[in-house]
Amino acid sequence: MLKKILIMLLIIIIGLVVYAYFQERALFSNYKTLTKERVRSSADLQPKSQKKASYVGSKKCAECHEKNYDLNKKSMHAKMIQDVRKNPSVIVADFSTLPADADFKREDIVYTIGSKFKQRYMLKSTFNGKQDYIIGNYQWNSELKKWQKYKTFKSWYAGAFNHDNKQTPTSLTCDGCHFVGYMSTEKRIEPAIRCESCHGPGSQHVDDPDSPIYRATNFDSHRTTEVCLQCHMRNRDKRLESSSVEELFNQAKDYPTGFEPGKPLIDYKMPAPFSLGVDTKEFWGNGAAKKNRTQGNEFVRSGMYKHGVSCVDCHNPHSADNTAKNPRGDASCMTCHAFGSLNGPHQPTIEAHTKHKADSKGSSCIECHMPKVAKHTGKSPVTVRTHLFGFIYPSETKKYGVPNACNSCHKDKSIEWSEKHLKQWGMTSWEAK
Repeated sequence: MLKKILIMLLIIIIGLVVYAYFQERALFSNYKTLTKERVRSSADLQPKSQKKASYVGSKKCAECHEKNYDLNKKSMHAKMIQDVRKNPSVIVADFSTLPADADFKREDIVYTIGSKFKQRYMLKSTFNGKQDYIIGNYQWNSELKKWQKYKTFKSWYAGAFNHDNKQTPTSLTCDGCHFVGYMSTEKRIEPAIRCESCHGPGSQHVDDPDSPIYRATNFDSHRTTEVCLQCHMRNRDKRLESSSVEELFNQAKDYPTGFEPGKPLIDYKMPAPFSLGVDTKEFWGNGAAKKNRTQGNEFVRSGMYKHGVSCVDCHNPHSADNTAKNPRGDASCMTCHAFGSLNGPHQPTIEAHTKHKADSKGSSCIECHMPKVAKHTGKSPVTVRTHLFGFIYPSETKKYGVPNACNSCHKDKSIEWSEKHLKQWGMTSWEAK
C-alpha cells in the first residue's frame, strides 16, 4: 500500500514539474543565464590562445560550421557590404535618375552599403598613400525610391569630420563595423558582418579545433549583448574622454578601435551621450532613438536588459532573423510573455490587458511596446522601432515630440483624447520620463 502511495506521489510530482516547465518554459530555458553571477564589465573574456590568432575569413569557418555559415550568408548582415564587381545586380538604385551634380557614376562603384532602407556607394580613393574609400555624395532612399544628397559627416557627430565626402575616408567611419577584422587590425579581411565579427579572429581555432574561440553565450547576458553593442550602439571616439573634437578632427573614428569580441567593450567604446530631457539629433528627450542603429543605446536603459535578457534571446545570432525584413512579430514576445506566465501579462485575456479587440493593432505587443520612433535618413518615414520596451505615453509626446503608442495608430485623434482613455483605464504616467 505504501509503495502505491509513493508511486502516486512520484507521478504527481513529475506531472507538476512537467506542467511547470511548459507553463514557465521561458524561465526554464533562460534560468542558466539569468542566475549566473555577473561577469565584471572590465573582465577580459577572450581566450588566451585566441590573442595570438589572426582573421581568416568565414569560408574557413564553413569547413566545420556549414549550417551556421549558410544561415549567416543569407542574412542581411552578410549583405551589408557587397562587391559590385562580383555581382552588379546588388545595386538597387535607379541610375537613370541620378542627379547631374553627383560626383560618381554607376561604373565608379566598388561596394554597396545597405539596400533595404537606403543604399550608399563606396568609391576608390587614396589617403596618406594607402588604398581607401569614400562615399558618393548621393544615396538611394529605398523606402521612398529616390535619390537624396548625402554628407558623410551628418551620419556621425558634429565637428568630427570634414564636410566634404572626398576628404573623409571610410576607414574612419564605416569600415570598423562593416569589414571583418578592420576594427582591430585596420585590414579589410572580408566585406560585411561575418563569423569573426562576433567570435573574433579564428586562425588558432581553425588550426586546432580544441583551441577555444570566443562564444558570448558562455557568459552572462550583459557580456553577451556586448558583441552586438560594438556596432548597434551609437558611438563616440573613446579618445574624447581626454581630448576634444577639435584635436581629433578628421582622425576621429566612429567604432570602438581595437575591440575584439570577448575583450571588455567598456575599455574601447564611449556611447553617444544622452541626458534625460535633452533633445538631440540622435535621441528624443525621453531617451528613445531618433536614428537607426541606436538599438543598444536604448536597450541598456530598458527593463529587459536589467533583468538579464540579451539580444540573442530575440534574434538568432547566426541568421540575424526577426528583423524589419523578416519579423516574427508578437510571437517572439509571447515566447516569454505568454498568458499565465510569471513574466506576464497578468490579466486573463489579451483584451483585458490591452483594452482593445484581440485581432486589432491595439492588441499587438510590438505596436504598444516597440512603436516606430526613428528614421533611417532625415527625409525617410518613421519606420524604426524603439528598443526601450516600455510604454511611451502621450504626455511624453507633449513634452518631447516623440511618437507615442496611442497616437501612432490613432492619427486622427488628439493627445488629450489618448490621455483621457488611459486615465479611464486606470493607467497613470508616473513612470513617463
